[in-house]
Amino acid sequence: MLLVVFVLWTDASASTIMVVPVFEPLSLRGTDGDAAVTDVGEALQACVMARPMALSGAMPEDLVTAVRTPHLIPTNNPNFKIQESNLLVLCGILLHAEMSDAGLFVKIDVAQLTIPSDVDLTTRQILKLAIIAVRKTLEQYQHQQSKQLLVTLTIEGTDETKATLHELNSTFTIGEEAAAH
Repeated sequence: MLLVVFVLWTDASASTIMVVPVFEPLSLRGTDGDAAVTDVGEALQACVMARPMALSGAMPEDLVTAVRTPHLIPTNNPNFKIQESNLLVLCGILLHAEMSDAGLFVKIDVAQLTIPSDVDLTTRQILKLAIIAVRKTLEQYQHQQSKQLLVTLTIEGTDETKATLHELNSTFTIGEEAAAH
């Protein structure tokens, strides 16, 4: 994977901009196909795909929040009129990430969750795709790091009807040493 780094100099400080792959959970509504999502085990009208993004800021925290970036899929077909494809944006799901000495804490906030009527997915399917996108984004980033990264992922903003989503909470380690064990 090609990594491009730009440095912007200002009077007060320097800011590093890195071009990195960011994986996103995307809706395929408005298209004629389903994606076989092997990580979820279902054929859905959704997928997880990467796109290059130029990012600066705290890494890996800003990588996680970039997973929820608005995404207009470019097209050469005038009949494709979908203006937003990122499922997190479409459904009002927020991402927060914070680094500490204990590792990276990722919160997926579903308090404002609303699935549009033309998105034929369940909340659980959308969250599984989001988790896959976060994990793949962090795996790409961590591949170039010398240490492992402990990630604790939690679902927040649930009410009684969404309480079972806490089953998706997880802790995992990303990095070369983790793959060897």
